[in-house]
Amino acid sequence: MIRVAVIGAGNWGKNLVRNFAALGEAELRYVCDLDAKVRKTMASLYPQAKATDDMSEVFADADVDAVVVAVDAPLHHKIARAALDAGKHTYVEKPLTLSSADAQDLVNLAGQRGVKLMVGHLLEYHPAVNYMKEMIDSRAVGESLYLYFQRVNLGIVRKAENAWWSLAPHDVSVACYLFGAEPVSVSACGHAYLQHGVEDVVFANLKFADGRMAHIHVSWLDPHKIRKVTLVGSLKMAVFDDMEAAEKIRVYDKGAEVKSVDSYVEAITLRTGDILIPKVAAGEPLRAECQHFVDCIAKDAAPRSNGADGLRVVKVLEAGGVSLANGGEPVRLA
Repeated sequence: MIRVAVIGAGNWGKNLVRNFAALGEAELRYVCDLDAKVRKTMASLYPQAKATDDMSEVFADADVDAVVVAVDAPLHHKIARAALDAGKHTYVEKPLTLSSADAQDLVNLAGQRGVKLMVGHLLEYHPAVNYMKEMIDSRAVGESLYLYFQRVNLGIVRKAENAWWSLAPHDVSVACYLFGAEPVSVSACGHAYLQHGVEDVVFANLKFADGRMAHIHVSWLDPHKIRKVTLVGSLKMAVFDDMEAAEKIRVYDKGAEVKSVDSYVEAITLRTGDILIPKVAAGEPLRAECQHFVDCIAKDAAPRSNGADGLRVVKVLEAGGVSLANGGEPVRLA
């Protein structure tokens, strides 16, 4: 049994508590939160776990194997560092930190302590995203050319972070995961319509070394609720629509071919075929993510969304923030 403590049980944290409590291979030992009402609720729902507001109690307990950090992002580095320093396997909600220097610090510390560091890049565990990953890796779409993401809605309007840092970590992580690479440059344009200095809408472009691209549109000031990923390949194209209840993936047998007519002229032929709606495995991605964390501890395996993956995403977000401040000027990643 992997004995788990969750720090931060409000908002998204309560979903992590629920999932770790339900895993057969895990035992929920602590739920830690500063809010007395949250602690009271957690104590009634999960009497097997101790509800506390004292993190040091969690870190000092030798029986705790793993700590889950689900607090506000500005506190991620401090709390995750304390957990790693105490020798605990540590799961941190996205983004890992708010700076690449802090993210690198956590990666280094996890290596020094010999413990797992995992980041909550939820969509890397979504069956539809993994279906797209298989299509790319098996070359079912031919050459993968570019991706574009739409993550827009009316609300929730944040004050401490802009739409880029709040919404884009999902899409940045998926772009890097699907392409199996880190972009070489990022450019981002946005605007703060509701609050000074807090961009409500951002359009970003990620360029990869092999010429592939990913475009990301995030906004909390939009009339539509859209959660969509489009993959364009040389042979086929695929769309993942997370707002669809059942038909999450559609594969379009469409493409364009360039053929030489003679030594001086090339012709472009468009091809349109069938639309395939494949059956994609059901299940809650968060449950799969939590199970993966527990399995990696038990089997001494590297998590899919490990510290290096978290660092990669933070580097892209950081570069995008610099580009935003400079009016969309591309920023190269080291």
